[in-house]
Amino acid sequence: MKKRTTRTHYPPEQKAQIILEVLSEGQTLAQIAGAHGIHVNMLRKWRGQVLERLPSVFSDENQAVRELEAAHERERQELYAEIGRLTTQLAWLKKKSGFNLVEK
Repeated sequence: MKKRTTRTHYPPEQKAQIILEVLSEGQTLAQIAGAHGIHVNMLRKWRGQVLERLPSVFSDENQAVRELEAAHERERQELYAEIGRLTTQLAWLKKKSGFNLVEK
């Protein structure tokens, strides 16, 4: 029978530290992989992911948050307006029907 090996899961902080070593170009990928016990292909994959996402680091991520907040605020105002209309209609219907739940 084959012995099952478990995969090693690296925390993001450790991955970032290793990729910084890769990007510093002081050592080859094979040397870094051997030092950390990681396959070279995994380092290539991580490096590719970092380089792919690097431009988004400098983008204005707060703009997306502001757009979501503005959409939420618009929806909230629309809902409050609807509540006001329904409350007014309910009061009018109670008055016209002669059915008043609150006795004076």
